[in-house]
Amino acid sequence: MCFYLTLEVKTKRVIYIPKGSTSFIISYLDKKNYNLNYIDNMVVKVLGYPQSGWIDLKSTNMTKFEFLYKLTTSKAALKKVTLIPGETYFFFLQTLAKKLSLSTPKLFELYAQYAYKKDGNIIADTYYLPLGMKEKDVLFYLLNTSKNKYKKMSKKIFGTYNVKNWYRYVTIASIIQKESASKEEMSIVSSVIHNRIKKNMRLQMDGTLNYSKYSHTKVTPKMIREDTSEYNTYKNKGIPSNPVCAIEFEAIKAAIFPAKSNYLYFMKSKDGNKHNFSTSYKKHRQNINTVKRHKKITKSKPKKQKVHKTETKIIKKRNLKNLWN
Repeated sequence: MCFYLTLEVKTKRVIYIPKGSTSFIISYLDKKNYNLNYIDNMVVKVLGYPQSGWIDLKSTNMTKFEFLYKLTTSKAALKKVTLIPGETYFFFLQTLAKKLSLSTPKLFELYAQYAYKKDGNIIADTYYLPLGMKEKDVLFYLLNTSKNKYKKMSKKIFGTYNVKNWYRYVTIASIIQKESASKEEMSIVSSVIHNRIKKNMRLQMDGTLNYSKYSHTKVTPKMIREDTSEYNTYKNKGIPSNPVCAIEFEAIKAAIFPAKSNYLYFMKSKDGNKHNFSTSYKKHRQNINTVKRHKKITKSKPKKQKVHKTETKIIKKRNLKNLWN
């Protein structure tokens, strides 16, 4: 037995350990080509209990005993990675590569291979990922975690999960995510999208052009004219066949349950912190002109000159001197 425990084990640095009994875990690892048996089962039971989840073994070559010992003592080295609502996979995969020291080209290659849609496959959230995970393991974890959350949401709302139907709502939610100024506005923006679709109107929304690598690009008249993709809702009717970005739960809830309204248009308000909604193009033009006038007036107002603190003290001294004269 002593000789057996000195045998060499080659492993990945970070491995996944499922929840379950020691016997179940040993059986699972044996199927993963670790060649474990009842002896390993007994040794692990003496040492303690295996950690579940992704664990960092700190090495890829060790003896059998070291491997079994690390199964009971190793913990994952976690790295915090946040996918912001409204961000695209194009930038998120680059963030993953940088924070987890992974290959960017490999992540993009695997994403194209396994993602259901071009975007919206990973829910906007904060993830704690172990350092040392391979590109495939990271993507599988993120995609499967999001898929399970989508299934849970869908079954709670509809009682079932139809992936094609669900991703139609994800696509609408991604447009809402890009266009809304706040969570409170989401259901109203959703109503505009649904109302325009019902009337066979083009959505004509800038947010749909902030897809992929254009996530942070300012949409200009030139971009609208030259973009020939499916995301150009100024040229194409309906919604794109792919989501525009990552979404949060509030956005998909708004996509499924839009506010009841007759709104067909909206634009940023004077302060730029919310939107003005309207039911007719005439009213929409009035809102545009109001904001333009406000900007023009604000721009023409002379800026207040900053007075240096030293100058302020001198002025105060002069005023005090005048009081006594």
